[in-house]
Amino acid sequence: MSGLEWENQRVFLAVLRSGSLSGAAKLLGIAQATARRRLEALERSLDVSLFTRTPAGLTPTDPARRLIQHVEAMAIAAQAFNRMASAETDVEHGTVRITCGDLLGVEVLPGLLRDFHHRHPGLKLELSINDPLEDIARQQSDIAVRLVRPTEAEIVTRRVGALRVGLFASAECLARHGRPDSLEAVRRGPLIGPDRRSADLRRLVEAGLCEAHQPFAIATDNHLAQLAALKAGLGFGLCPSSIARAHGLIGILPDSFGFEIDVWLAMHNDLRRIRRIAKTFEVLSQALHEYL
Repeated sequence: MSGLEWENQRVFLAVLRSGSLSGAAKLLGIAQATARRRLEALERSLDVSLFTRTPAGLTPTDPARRLIQHVEAMAIAAQAFNRMASAETDVEHGTVRITCGDLLGVEVLPGLLRDFHHRHPGLKLELSINDPLEDIARQQSDIAVRLVRPTEAEIVTRRVGALRVGLFASAECLARHGRPDSLEAVRRGPLIGPDRRSADLRRLVEAGLCEAHQPFAIATDNHLAQLAALKAGLGFGLCPSSIARAHGLIGILPDSFGFEIDVWLAMHNDLRRIRRIAKTFEVLSQALHEYL
């Protein structure tokens, strides 16, 4: 394995991600013939077959599946190396990768980054919208927006504010089911909540909204799907107040129920000297603070 070239491994990873040699070539910006030669060279070095051809494309073999975790880790390390090696003196070049959960990442972050993006059009912003969030301790991303304070070593954190979360419903939902006058009435109505994510259910129980065995009319762990269900009038549910107002949702029991979730911004300490990342961190910190 020590004699293998990274370029060959990049083709292997690209085929895994795209499912074909032509797709891998497009991802890497190389000719398909070049991608084929590099993949064949890798297979000769390993003395294994990495893919089998099927009607759906190239399917990884068992030996290939055992290598996936390792080649993905190498790709992450290479990306981190490139970001660290391109520490320009200004913020007009290079890439900043930001990771965030789905609800804030889709509903809030793009608008907060708009002015910064217009002022620095040469800077590439990568938004990784996923749960679980990418690991900033391993520099899979440069900056993270988190709803729990990061505790990893060598991580710089800043609390930028708190999301006020309350119960909401659409006008259509309230017209159909009536406006609940108590938490007990909310529990009896069509309630939107988590499916299998125990941490989310535990938060609802601790906030006094429901018991651990609460049946949900609409159950999904995806927060964007929960918001979509609220907007569609499928039931009562939790939502950050700022996002709910933007979509015309109506508050339920606003004077007696609600809670706050701290919002944290984090980055690896080593990235503070890279100006484009440090500048993005400061701009996003201020924008989130003002929004919250």
